[in-house]
Amino acid sequence: MNLCYVSLLTGYLTPLKRRSSYGLLPPYMSELRVVLLGNSWSQRSSVVNFILGTNVFSTEEDPGCCLRVSGRVKEKHIVLINTPNLLHPNISNKELTEHVETCVGYSKPGPHVFLLVLQPEDFTEEHKQRLQKILDLFSNQSFDHSLVLISTPREESPGLMEKVLESPPLIDMMKKCKCRNLKQKNLEPSELLRHLDKIAEEHSGDHVSCDVFEDTESSSPADQQSPKQKQTQTADIHSVKAAGKCRKF
Repeated sequence: MNLCYVSLLTGYLTPLKRRSSYGLLPPYMSELRVVLLGNSWSQRSSVVNFILGTNVFSTEEDPGCCLRVSGRVKEKHIVLINTPNLLHPNISNKELTEHVETCVGYSKPGPHVFLLVLQPEDFTEEHKQRLQKILDLFSNQSFDHSLVLISTPREESPGLMEKVLESPPLIDMMKKCKCRNLKQKNLEPSELLRHLDKIAEEHSGDHVSCDVFEDTESSSPADQQSPKQKQTQTADIHSVKAAGKCRKF
């Protein structure tokens, strides 16, 4: 059963116009909403910090919660929802659904892109199956809105990246995502944002909309900002935790 569907925004027939150097976006898009998934909290957190250009998240410990941050980058408002380790085998189906529900609430009216941050040497067949299940919980169209970001191996050696890229689970996941993939090594923030924008543009700005969760009450999270964050040049960064959803593994 398809739990979700991709919403179709009608009545927007204005030709696409270039909004920035990152790519082509529909003129009615006011923000870009991205959900991060993967098998390493540290890597996902470092990617959020990389995009926003400031250390919003600690990369040391997985808090077991969905966390939401937003910021303005090069005249673009971007919302990033970081997830706990949803690929952990000890998370029950009920807890998994609750985390997906929280992501839906934090990305209202729906995410534009799923950024799959994968640590290649640790991405197993079990991880792949778990990640596919999570994406299917959002929508059977989630793979069309997904981009694989391949983290730099922890220990680099000649030929290692080529070897890990031959991993069948990683290859299968990239194929499911229409071979959309980037390597994090030597990647610039503008290049990553350009690819995120491109996925949104391919769908004319349509977001993934999960009607199964529409009736669920999601409390508006209170903005929490550290003094260090307030001193940054990013104007409106804030982070929140999902009340009652925290769990450490």
